[in-house]
Amino acid sequence: MPEGEFVIPGDMIGTSEEFIPGKGTYEDKGNIYAVTTGRVVYNKKERSVSVEPVTNTPPTPREGDIVIGRVTDIKGSVALVELSRIKGHLDREIAGNTQAAIHISNVKDSYVQDLSREFGYQDIVKAKVIDTKNMRLSTVDKNLGVLTSQCQRCRVTLVLEGNRLKCPKCEKRETRKLSSDYGKGII
Repeated sequence: MPEGEFVIPGDMIGTSEEFIPGKGTYEDKGNIYAVTTGRVVYNKKERSVSVEPVTNTPPTPREGDIVIGRVTDIKGSVALVELSRIKGHLDREIAGNTQAAIHISNVKDSYVQDLSREFGYQDIVKAKVIDTKNMRLSTVDKNLGVLTSQCQRCRVTLVLEGNRLKCPKCEKRETRKLSSDYGKGII
């Protein structure tokens, strides 16, 4: 197949005897096929073949990325987060697995006794991806943490007063691991 040839998923683009499968390809029974729509690219030095996408594919989180998500559950020492966006790609939903976890040791620099004092159910959090294999997140940095939160009693958005959160309806006070951007709408 000539370099630059347009291919669609499932098109055979080479064999494993000739090339090593690269990005945008997979190998099956000695043949190399396209995974994505794009143009064939050969690397003669590495003896590899890849497909360069011509369509805009949804982003996938990588280590170091800042992500936005919603806390869906808190279990002992882990807060589970449903990811929705990656900073820099806010116009596209995340591809693939969108479940991630924040372990109690990755919440902040100081000791955390109770995770439910740092996060609440349905909180919107900004976190850093520290492990893509197990989808682990960290909120240790000052600009990471809870962006918006609701009162656990009456579900009204909590307002920041000093360094604590207060419910404008029932006046209950709550604590969270707050982002420096809490309540500003800044991602």
